[in-house]
Amino acid sequence: MQLEDREKLELEIQGLCKRGDMAGAVERALEGYGQEIMRLMGSVLHDYERSRDAFSLFSENLLRGLSGFRWESSFRTWAYRLARNACYQVMHAPAGREQPVSMSALPDEAHKPRSETRPWQRTSVKERFRALRESLDPQERMLLLLRVDQRLSWDDVARVMSEGEEALSDAALKRKAAALRQQFQRIKAHLRSLAEEEGLIASEDSSTHV
Repeated sequence: MQLEDREKLELEIQGLCKRGDMAGAVERALEGYGQEIMRLMGSVLHDYERSRDAFSLFSENLLRGLSGFRWESSFRTWAYRLARNACYQVMHAPAGREQPVSMSALPDEAHKPRSETRPWQRTSVKERFRALRESLDPQERMLLLLRVDQRLSWDDVARVMSEGEEALSDAALKRKAAALRQQFQRIKAHLRSLAEEEGLIASEDSSTHV
């Protein structure tokens, strides 16, 4: 989604909220951001059914929490925070959780399971680099997805990745962002090392491919 389209979407969602149409705001949010959030969940969880469950929980929490959202960040950043929390809840939940939100609320792409081909059996270089990323733990994948794929600012990445319900102070936000930047550099170095071992890049090649 282009920046201009995203800004327009943010204004539409905020306008619906100001008019008290929370259901309409949630519907517009799922329409605008649903597919990218579902892709994020799929990349983090690596499990189609758990991704569906996480999206259902995300939608439930979005509807429940939107009236209390204070617009201290963009709606998209807040939605990613809800998505991240939903992923972690599903990861640590017992199997068989009932889904309270109709699956019709899921974006169309969510109904299509990804290929069952094991990542390491994909032959293209691009897919092999992707497989290296998928070998990371969920929190590391989340960090890469937010910063590299979704291009969130470091402050917004810190907001999404922070624990607890209260907003971070400016000083705490900067500390969190700095720590995440350091973690990001370590992840890139680790991926570079793996890529060298796989023969995807020469040892003197400084590109990161993340």
